[in-house]
Amino acid sequence: MANAQHLEILQRGVTQWNKWRRDHPNIRPDLSGDELPGELDNDIHFLVEAVVNEVMPGRAPADEGVLSGAVMNGINFRRANLANARLDSAMLIEANLTAANLRGASLASCELTHAKMTRIDARGANFNAATLRWADLSRAKLTGANLRLANADGVHARNADLRDTDLFYGSFVKADLSGADLSGASVYGVSAWDVDLSGATQERLVITTTTEPTVTVDDLQIAQFLHMIISNQNIRTVIDMLTTKVVLILGRFTPQRKAVLEIVRDALRSRGFVPILFDFDRPGSRDFTETVVTLAHLARFIVADLTDPASIPKELEAIVPRLAVPVLPLIEQGSRPYAMFSDYWKYNWVLGIVEYQTPADLQRSFDSLVVRPAEKAARALASRRAKASLPSRPGKGPHRIRPSGRSR
Repeated sequence: MANAQHLEILQRGVTQWNKWRRDHPNIRPDLSGDELPGELDNDIHFLVEAVVNEVMPGRAPADEGVLSGAVMNGINFRRANLANARLDSAMLIEANLTAANLRGASLASCELTHAKMTRIDARGANFNAATLRWADLSRAKLTGANLRLANADGVHARNADLRDTDLFYGSFVKADLSGADLSGASVYGVSAWDVDLSGATQERLVITTTTEPTVTVDDLQIAQFLHMIISNQNIRTVIDMLTTKVVLILGRFTPQRKAVLEIVRDALRSRGFVPILFDFDRPGSRDFTETVVTLAHLARFIVADLTDPASIPKELEAIVPRLAVPVLPLIEQGSRPYAMFSDYWKYNWVLGIVEYQTPADLQRSFDSLVVRPAEKAARALASRRAKASLPSRPGKGPHRIRPSGRSR
């Protein structure tokens, strides 16, 4: 239940309220909406009028008895008890809500741009269609909250608890969700461009609507793609786009070898490719091999580090004979390729082995050693596929492509 004295102070406007907060930093304001008695309804109505008219004279609140529509930009609600409060459509731009209790509160269509909301407890709160652009929600507790249609572009939600939240059609472009826990969140329709998900927990993300059978995935950034596969819409366009950018990187994940693979990954990424770096240094299985082959089908080319190989022979054996995709092998100077690699001389999409002295040398000459030969091979294969798909020419007989074998 809200504190009548605190409500009376807030009636004086944002300026007077913030002054009172500065003078009494140890008091925790209580503006909660728990079972408000009837005699306070009129007081809250006048409170809304007072705050709104301070900024927009003559504008009356649409809903009596609640804080909906109030203009309280820049207000200090630090550590305030706003549990179950009604703040729908309120203007709280740059408001300070640090460590506030918003459990069960309704902030639908609320304007919270640049608001300070670190460590808030907003479990079960309603942020439907709210604007949270560039707000700071670091370490916020939002378990079970409703963020449907919310605009959270650029939001800082590091280490936030977003378990079981409803993010249906929310926008999180350039959001910082590093270290956040998104377990069980509903992410259908989410816009997630350039999101920082480093260290985030992404288990059981629901990618289907409430009217579809529930399907979950453990990666926000591939959720849309997987849903498209399920619904079988525009999948060919998506695959065509992927196969011009994706590069599969194979190698061994010991500390020394991983450092080289990460150099390859970063170099590819800086050149506009989408590198897939997959840890294959573990016991192989049928399912695991199938995953590698699936990724290879999406790749424009494959970079394979043959230095100190572990499961590389098994993975290349599953790919090379069955799939015409350029494979560019790397090896550190002083090492020798495994014996059976020489058997691939008959597959002209397996390029010559690139030998480098040090990882730094590989990084400096990456374009000439890796990108150019791999791209040349990819274009040549694409050209051969295009010619092979041409219809027969009248009077000439079928158009034939002669295989071009080569020796090593």
